[in-house]
Amino acid sequence: MRKKVDQVLEEKKELAFLGGGKERINKQHQKNKLTARERIDFILDEGSFEEIGMFVTHRATEFGLEKQQYLGDGVITGYGKIDGRSVVIFAQDFTVFGGSLSETHAEKIVKAMDLALKSKIPIIGLNDSGGARIQEGVRSLAGYADIFKKNVDASGVIPQISAIMGPCAGGAVYSPAMTDFTIMVQKSSYMFVTGPNVVKTVTNETVTSEELGGADTHATKSGVTHFTASNDMDCLLKIKKLLSYLPNSFENKVPELPIQLQDERIEELEDILPNSINQPYDIVSIIELIVDKKSFLEVHKDFAENIVVGFARIGGKSIGIVANQPIYLAGCLDVKASQKGARFVRFCDSFNIPLIVLEDVPGFLPGTDQEWNAIITNGAKLLYAFSEATVARITIIIRKAYGGAYDVMNSKHIGADFNFAWPSAEIAVMGAKGASEIIFKNEIKSAADPAQAWEEKQNLYADTFANPYKAAARGFIDEVIQPYDTRRKIIRSLDLLANKKINPIAKKHGNIPL
Repeated sequence: MRKKVDQVLEEKKELAFLGGGKERINKQHQKNKLTARERIDFILDEGSFEEIGMFVTHRATEFGLEKQQYLGDGVITGYGKIDGRSVVIFAQDFTVFGGSLSETHAEKIVKAMDLALKSKIPIIGLNDSGGARIQEGVRSLAGYADIFKKNVDASGVIPQISAIMGPCAGGAVYSPAMTDFTIMVQKSSYMFVTGPNVVKTVTNETVTSEELGGADTHATKSGVTHFTASNDMDCLLKIKKLLSYLPNSFENKVPELPIQLQDERIEELEDILPNSINQPYDIVSIIELIVDKKSFLEVHKDFAENIVVGFARIGGKSIGIVANQPIYLAGCLDVKASQKGARFVRFCDSFNIPLIVLEDVPGFLPGTDQEWNAIITNGAKLLYAFSEATVARITIIIRKAYGGAYDVMNSKHIGADFNFAWPSAEIAVMGAKGASEIIFKNEIKSAADPAQAWEEKQNLYADTFANPYKAAARGFIDEVIQPYDTRRKIIRSLDLLANKKINPIAKKHGNIPL
C-alpha cells in the first residue's frame, strides 16, 4: 500500500515538472530561453529550493478549460537561498497557457508575497506571461488587483525585484512597475499597456513590439527598466549581484563585507579635474576611485545620463551614490534626471542604505520643453526625497554648485549630515559670467572697453563667490578637503553615523509632488 501511495506522489511530481509538456519546453529552449524551473535552479543556491503549491490547478470550467489541467497552473512558487540568504521567489511558466494569469495563479503569487512579508525577506518575481487568462474574464483581472495591492503593502518593507523574461502586457506591467527594481532581457522580453495592433488601430502608428516596449526602449527612453540583460542567465546573475547590496527588510542593515585593504589616500584624484571649469569629465571615474575596487553597480545606466545613481561599497559597507554627470548636458538637472534621482534616494532611505552625493551641477536645464514638462514639480521630487531621507547623508561638492540645484543636491539646509567641498568647488547663485552680466550690466555698458570691463567684473565675482570659502564661513560646508582625502572622510563619517536615528514628525504621510 505504501509503495503505491509513494508511486502516485512521484508520478504527480513528474507531471508537475513537465509543465506544459516536452514540446513546449523545447520551444522555450529554441527561443534561447530557460524554463521557469531552470531559472529557479540557476538563481538559487543548489538544493535550497522548497516549492509551495506544486499541485494547484485552476477552477475554471468555461470554454473547455476543464479539460486542460496542469499542475501548478502556470506559476512556480516557493523559497530558497541566494548566497546563503533566504528569499521568496515565483516564476511564471510560459509552457502552461502561455504563463497567463488565472485566479489560482494569482492566489499562488499573493501567498508567496505574504510569506515574504511575514518572514521579512526579499521577493523575486520572474515574469514570463501572456497576460490575463481571457477565458476566466474578471476573475483574472481581480487576481492582478490582489497582486497590485500586495505590492503596495510590501513597498518599503522588503525589497521587491522583477525580472521580465518574456512578454508582459496590459495589466501585467503594473506589478513590476510597483516593485523596486526591474530587469529586462534584450530581444526576448517586452512591456507595454497596449500592444502594436491596438496602437495601430487607435493612433495609426506602425510600431514593432521591440520598438514599443523592448528592453532597450525602456532602458533609454522611458526608464521603466533599471537594468538590461543579454540573456536569461545574465539576467539572473544581475539579480544576485543587486541583492548583495540590499538588506532583507527595512528592519535590517545590509550585511557588511570584510574591509578591503585599500589606501584611503587616493592620489589619482588630485589631477582628475580638467583645467577649464567648462570642460567635461566622467564622474564615474571619480566614483570608482573613491569606493571599494570593482564594487560600483550603476542603476538606470542608460536613462537620464546627466545623473548617475547606483550602489557600491566603501570600507565594506553598502552605500547608494547620487552624482551629477558633466559629460551629459553639463550635469544639469532636468525632468528625467530628477525623477531618476528621487526614486533612487527614496529606495535607499527605505532600506537603511547611506547616501553619498557627488555634486557638480550648473543648475536646472532651461527651455520650454523642460518647463512645459513640469521641471518645477519634477525637480521638487528630488528635493522632497532628499529632505525626507533619514539615513546617513554625505555630500562632496566637486566643482559647480549653482542656484537652486545647490539646495536640491543634498545641501546642509535640507538635512545632510556632512557637507564637504574640494578647493575647486564654486558655490554661488550662478556662474561668474551670467552673474556679472546682471550685477554689472550698466557699468559694463558704459565702460570705454566693455569687453575688458566684462572680463574684470567676471574675475571680481569669481574671486568673491566662485570658491567654497564663503559657504564654509557660514557653516554650510563642514570642511574644505583635499581631493585625495575624500575616501577617508566618507569612511570616518559613515562610521560616526552608523547609529544615526531621527524621529520623524508625526503624520500619516507626506504629499510628495508626484
